[in-house]
Amino acid sequence: MAKITTRSEFSKQLEDVQGLVSRLGEKAEADIRAVGLAARGDRGAATGVLRGRKAADRLRNEIESNCLDIMLLQQPLIGEDLRFVSGAFRVVSDLYQIDNMTRDIAFLMAEISKKSMKPLIETFSIMSDKTASMLARALDAFSAADADLAHEVMDSDDEMDRMYQQTEEMVAGLIRESDGQTKSLPELLMVAKYFERIGDQAARVAAWGLFRATGERVLTNADHLAELEDEEETIGEAGE
Repeated sequence: MAKITTRSEFSKQLEDVQGLVSRLGEKAEADIRAVGLAARGDRGAATGVLRGRKAADRLRNEIESNCLDIMLLQQPLIGEDLRFVSGAFRVVSDLYQIDNMTRDIAFLMAEISKKSMKPLIETFSIMSDKTASMLARALDAFSAADADLAHEVMDSDDEMDRMYQQTEEMVAGLIRESDGQTKSLPELLMVAKYFERIGDQAARVAAWGLFRATGERVLTNADHLAELEDEEETIGEAGE
């Protein structure tokens, strides 16, 4: 027979999930800032990011397990409790994707020479700071169920889109000036794209904060991109 928990025990379960979400979010934020340092040549920062997968895996598994336990044992979940648990279950996926992308950035930066990196060091540092700040505020919006802050974070994603477009133009200019010597330039553009994608994921974390506060589900760039990827995968499977 399923164990029936008291309200105080249930509250403790919710607090545990919130604490774990915060820890995973803080790790992802720290890793975003670390790859900003890696752009400036801090190899130790990059190494720390690359070695962080197991910690992210443990936190993700623990959060998802706790959320499932609550969903199974605390029925019926209603109102704010339901929105928090279901939102946390989705937020963990976004945070995990962000943390994975920081490792992709760290790997790319390890392959790019200092000379090739130099024109975009400042740009990458700014993108790192801005996406880390976006994520921190998105987590605050989710933790506090703050709809106004959630909207602010989602709106700020436009700035990251503009920064990526500017970087794309800069890299295109570098390619034109390189007389065909394009080594590392495509990788530089990939780094910028990862930062832009991190901004999209941070906006989706904020959207779950809005959902927790109001029950309203707003689709973000990350949602639309996921839909496109699903469509492409379906088309690819149909063609096999």
